[in-house]
Formats: sequence, structure tokens, C-alpha cells
Amino acid sequence: MDEITEWLHEKNPGLEGTVGPDEDLIEARLIDSMDFLEFIDLLESLSGESIDLQESTIDDFRTLNRINERFLKPSAPASA
Repeated sequence: MDEITEWLHEKNPGLEGTVGPDEDLIEARLIDSMDFLEFIDLLESLSGESIDLQESTIDDFRTLNRINERFLKPSAPASA
């Protein structure tokens, strides 16, 4: 998550302090439409997986907790 918060601070130079895990990044305008694709690239780089926007909703990108849960936590192993 450090890389994500670092990116958010780079894109928002006036941002001070930490970004709360449940802070709405979109409502707070920390991620805007101009930077969204770059943000997706960052998440893909961190997760090592491609993000299918057809299978995602805007809510998947709203908070650090949701981003972590949806894209960064390893998937549970499949049952045999």
C-alpha cells in the first residue's frame, strides 16, 4: 500500500498526512479521470496481474481497503 499512497501524494502535492484506509479516493478527488489509467497500470504492476475493467466497478477503486481486497490480496487456493 505504500506505493499507492506514495503515488497519491505525487499526484496531489497539496495532500498532507496519511490517506485513511476507508477514505473515498474518488470523492476526495485524489484519483481523477486523467490519472485513472496510470493508476490501473500501477495496480497491475503491484499485483502482477491484468485488471479487467469489464469485471470491475468504480467501487473497486474507491478506498485503499477495497483496492487491497480486490486487487492485491492473494486469491484463496482453489479446492481440489
